[in-house]
Amino acid sequence: MDLNLSGTSAVITGGASGIGLVTARTFAEEGVQPVLWDRTDQVHRIADQLSEATGQTVLGFQVDITDYTAVQEIAKQTLNRVSQIDHLVHAAAIGSGKFGFPFTNLTPADWPRVFEVNMQGMVNVAHAVTPLMQQAGTGCMTFISSIAGQIGSQTDPPYSASKAANINFAQCMAKDLAPAGIRVNSVCPGMVQTPLNQSVWKAWNDRQAKADQKTYEQWAGEKIKQLVPLQRWQTPQDIANMIVFLSSDRAAQVTGQTINVDGGFVMHW
Repeated sequence: MDLNLSGTSAVITGGASGIGLVTARTFAEEGVQPVLWDRTDQVHRIADQLSEATGQTVLGFQVDITDYTAVQEIAKQTLNRVSQIDHLVHAAAIGSGKFGFPFTNLTPADWPRVFEVNMQGMVNVAHAVTPLMQQAGTGCMTFISSIAGQIGSQTDPPYSASKAANINFAQCMAKDLAPAGIRVNSVCPGMVQTPLNQSVWKAWNDRQAKADQKTYEQWAGEKIKQLVPLQRWQTPQDIANMIVFLSSDRAAQVTGQTINVDGGFVMHW
C-alpha cells in the first residue's frame, strides 16, 4: 500500500529512543525525513546512525520540551533545514517512578514533574508547531498517550492522569484545527516492553516482601496473560505502524480519534 508520504518531513519528540526512535525509522523507510527532538545530548549521534541505517537524511536537535522558549527556537531551527513540518509525533513522556495502588502510596510532590513533562510539554510543542502548520495549510499531529489514560490505571496515577489530559487536549486541538486542514489524533499503546514499563515493575517489586518479588519477565508475563486478550506484547513497531498510517493520506478522514494498539486490553478491562 502506497502511503504517499515520500518527500514529507516529520518531527518526533522523544525521537532518540523507544517508540519515538522506531517511529522515526518507519517514517524514513517510507521516504519521510525524520527530525528528532530529544533532551539527550546523544540525539545528533543517534540521528546520524539512523541516517546511515536508512539512507534517509535524519536531523537531530537537543531540546527540553518543558522550556517553551527553547521549543520555539528549535522549531525555527527545524524550519531552516526543512521546507515545512508536515507531521508531528509527540512521544516524549515520563512516569513518576513510584508505584501507586493505592494513590496514597504517593505524595503530592510526586505529581508536578510528570505533568510538567507529559502535559505542559505537549502544550509547549503544540503551541510551537501549530502556527507553522496553519501557515502551510496542512499537517498531521499524533500524540502518544496510553491506555492508562482511559481506564484510570492505578499503577502510576500521575502518569495515568497526565495521559488522560493528553487525550482530552488532542481532541480539543482536532476540533480547533480541522478548518485549517490539520488532523490530530492520539495513539494509545498497551503493554510495551520499554524502559518506562520496566520502571513500573521495579517500583512495584521494591515494595514487595522478598518472597513475593518477581523478575521483570515473570511479572510482565503474568500481566500479559491476565489482561491482554491477544496474549502477547505490543511492540514499538506495532505502535509506529499505526502512527505512520494515521499520518498518511490513507487516513485523510481520521481526526480527533483515540486509537488503541493494545491487543484488546481496554476491551478486556
